[in-house]
Amino acid sequence: MPPIPDHPLRYRLANELHARPFPALTPPVRAVYLAIKQPVDAASRDRGQDLAHLIDLLDRYGTQHPQPGATHFSGQIGRHMLKWEQHTEFVTYTVFLDGLGVRPFDPNDFEVFPEDWLDAAPGVRVTSALLRVAVRPDDTEITDQVDDWLVAESVAVSEVLDGDAIVAGDFRIDPAGHQRFAVFVKDGVGERRVGRIVQRLCEIETYKAMSMLGFTRMRQIGPDLNRIDTELTGLMQRMTVSDGDEEARLKALLSVSAELERLSAESSFRLGATGAYEAIVTQRISVLREERFLGRQTFSEFMMRRYDPAMRTVNSSAARLDSMIARAARAADLLRTRVEVGRSAQNQQLLESMDRRAELQLRLQETVEGLSVVAISYYAVSLAGYLLYPLAEAFGLSKGTLTALTVVPVVALVWWMIRRIKTQHKGPDL
Repeated sequence: MPPIPDHPLRYRLANELHARPFPALTPPVRAVYLAIKQPVDAASRDRGQDLAHLIDLLDRYGTQHPQPGATHFSGQIGRHMLKWEQHTEFVTYTVFLDGLGVRPFDPNDFEVFPEDWLDAAPGVRVTSALLRVAVRPDDTEITDQVDDWLVAESVAVSEVLDGDAIVAGDFRIDPAGHQRFAVFVKDGVGERRVGRIVQRLCEIETYKAMSMLGFTRMRQIGPDLNRIDTELTGLMQRMTVSDGDEEARLKALLSVSAELERLSAESSFRLGATGAYEAIVTQRISVLREERFLGRQTFSEFMMRRYDPAMRTVNSSAARLDSMIARAARAADLLRTRVEVGRSAQNQQLLESMDRRAELQLRLQETVEGLSVVAISYYAVSLAGYLLYPLAEAFGLSKGTLTALTVVPVVALVWWMIRRIKTQHKGPDL
């Protein structure tokens, strides 16, 4: 019996789940992270430019190229390991360097990316970070190092993955332009678990930055929403007054609706992406399974205090935009109904006026018909008189008597003929 045929996408879909493996890291190690995004319309960008930029970097180190159309790549560049990933709106580069370097979070580590190569990037930097992964010392030394390296006012430190590591970061941009994260790993922790911790920190930072674009977008359209809200409220208040200007108000209301729909269309992708990125940030922090370290605030607490208010602003602004669109639509429906009722009343008056005109025309027509009978009868009697005058002498009648005798039958005949013509003109159904 021949084997059952496979779906054309079976292997591709199965392999997709394993397409982006976590790096395997053994402390001590450093990581240099970079996320690049095109300034506008990044989701529709030419992704071939991302791949060409990666190949340019690989060529500088003499590294083998990825497959055509690849969306991820891992390979050696010089003495370091590179991990490249292409996402919907951005691409990320992570380079892992052995050892801890001469000084913590050394900006010179970023020189693994050549300056002219950075200048030629098909986009702008969304975020960049320096990560330091060391073997876990005692808690006092961790506290001293964290206080020395990071800004105390915003630093977050927590114990993660059932105590296997301590992670710390302040989510601030240092003078060199990078974020900084420290990871202290307990002896014996697997290299892939260490790689997952580093990967999660990079993802938290990247998706946090990307979701804040939605916050910026809603702040940009905030003045427009305030202006439109005031205009919409004024239009709805004036709807209670019947001053005969409903059609002009309806045009103004439709203009407001069109502007709201434009704002919604321009913001829909960013709002949808912001919601997805926010969910990823929350999920990535959750999987770290944080526990408090020496009374310090955790990453989740930092996000609750600093990040969540921004996301609530985005959500409330999006809800406000949807509410204004719905209000404008309801107001337009009500005003359109009022306009239609007014037009119906005008049409009724017009029909009544037309009925009166038709009645007057009918009466005028009947009057004209009566006059027509008189006029035609007059001429018919004259013609009949001229025809019958030779017989008047034979019967001993005067012309006046003969004319009088012909008036009644001639008038009756004319009336009957006009009625017949009128009946035939109207048709049998009338």
